[in-house]
Amino acid sequence: MNPYILAILLFGLGLGTTITFASSHWLLAWMGLEMNTLAIIPLMAQHHHPRAVEATTKYFLTQAAAAATLLFASITNAWLTGQWEIQQITHPLPTTMITLALALKIGLAPLHAWLPEVLQGLDLTTGLILSTWQKLAPFALILQIQPLNSTTLIILGLASTLIGGWGGLNQTQLRKILAYSSIAHLGWMILVLQFSPPITLLTLLTYFIMTFSTFLVFKLNKSTNINTLATSWAKAPTLTALTPLILLSLGGLPPLTGFMPKWLILQELTKQGLAPTATLATLSALLSLYFYLRLSYAMALTISPNNLTGTTPWRLPSTQLTYPLATSTAMTICLLPLTPAISALLTP
Repeated sequence: MNPYILAILLFGLGLGTTITFASSHWLLAWMGLEMNTLAIIPLMAQHHHPRAVEATTKYFLTQAAAAATLLFASITNAWLTGQWEIQQITHPLPTTMITLALALKIGLAPLHAWLPEVLQGLDLTTGLILSTWQKLAPFALILQIQPLNSTTLIILGLASTLIGGWGGLNQTQLRKILAYSSIAHLGWMILVLQFSPPITLLTLLTYFIMTFSTFLVFKLNKSTNINTLATSWAKAPTLTALTPLILLSLGGLPPLTGFMPKWLILQELTKQGLAPTATLATLSALLSLYFYLRLSYAMALTISPNNLTGTTPWRLPSTQLTYPLATSTAMTICLLPLTPAISALLTP
């Protein structure tokens, strides 16, 4: 892609998110979300592969449906209450509609079906943008309207953690596994949203760091399914030894960074008297942990099944920058000791 066009599209992505962040009026927030969607579509379709075009079409249709629902709900809110302010949304009907529209935008279960299909059709770089940056603007809106619909949020959160764990079990494609991982993590964030927004933001941040590391590892190895992971030990042995730690951090195992948000969320849910919800969420995390262990096993504990000379991929030196990967990997593995400091900051 032409670098000038790429720069314009990335600028459009940033501008759309910033407009949604800065807006207090529903129309402006909707406009930011639309800019976001329209800026990423050329990035998704840039390879002109039928799979990429199909993924782009699916993404466009779901995002258009969500945006239309959001606009309809905000107009309904203005009609019922005379208010266009995001903070002033008081009527339960538009609140629930907006929550569901934003859930469709970020891919929360049961409105998640588009996310694995879309992510599977993209290259890893665009997939990374879709899994991280594209979640920011809808999340900012969910945070602003959060105190009103507690049951809806808990149902969405629990469904997402369960489906995110369940759906990834039988997958062999790494991008689909990462999509289900994304659904499960978003479920954890939504569960605690109404009780402690700072913990939600912390979970979002750690999810971004861990997902960034995982996508960069797969990109460096040019891996798109579990079988190609088995050849990665010959390309980058040190990274192959560290990757199981990154994956287990995504699964939320101590003593890695990913344990911190899960720990704080479970603590908060128990404080709020939601022990059954916390138990269900913990059990669903075991499902996710299974497929991260499966990836770790394929990567670090097996050798490639095809020993023929002709099938080993060319081991050309990678042109990818390794500084971002090194930094994010260190953060993914080592940030758990900061938990007491973060807890002190989070408590009002």
